[in-house]
Amino acid sequence: MEASFHMSLPCYSITETQKFYVEHIGAKVGRTAKTWIDINLFGHQLTFIKAEKFNFHSPNYVFEGKILPSFHFGVIVDVKAWGEIYAKLSKLNLDVVTQATFLKDKAGEHLSFFITDPNDYMLEFKSFKEAKDIFKS
Repeated sequence: MEASFHMSLPCYSITETQKFYVEHIGAKVGRTAKTWIDINLFGHQLTFIKAEKFNFHSPNYVFEGKILPSFHFGVIVDVKAWGEIYAKLSKLNLDVVTQATFLKDKAGEHLSFFITDPNDYMLEFKSFKEAKDIFKS
C-alpha cells in the first residue's frame, strides 16, 4: 500500500514558513488560510498552524558518534534529489548540519543531513543506498 503522511505543527509565521519550504526546499503550497498553510513536501502534507510561543524540550541523542536531534521529521528521497537539495541549501546562508553517511556497509546505509526551518523544527533529508533497506533491521 502506498500512503502519504500528514503532520500538523505549530509555526511562528505563515509567511516565513511558506518562504522556507517553497523557495529553499522547493515544496509546493496547498490549501491556505490566514492562520494555516498546507505544504506539499514530496507528496506528504505538512500543515503549519500559526501559534503563540511554543517550545519543545527535546534532548539530543548520539548515533554513530554524531549528535542528532531527538525531535525531528524528514523525508526520504533518491540520491539525485538528495544531492540537489543538499547543494542548493549549502549555497544559501542556512545552517545545514550533520551531513553524514550512517550505517556504512550495513543494512540501512543512508546519507543524511538536517536543516532548521523558521519554526526551529529540525528537518532531515535521507537517501538510502538500497530503498528496500528502509525498514530492514
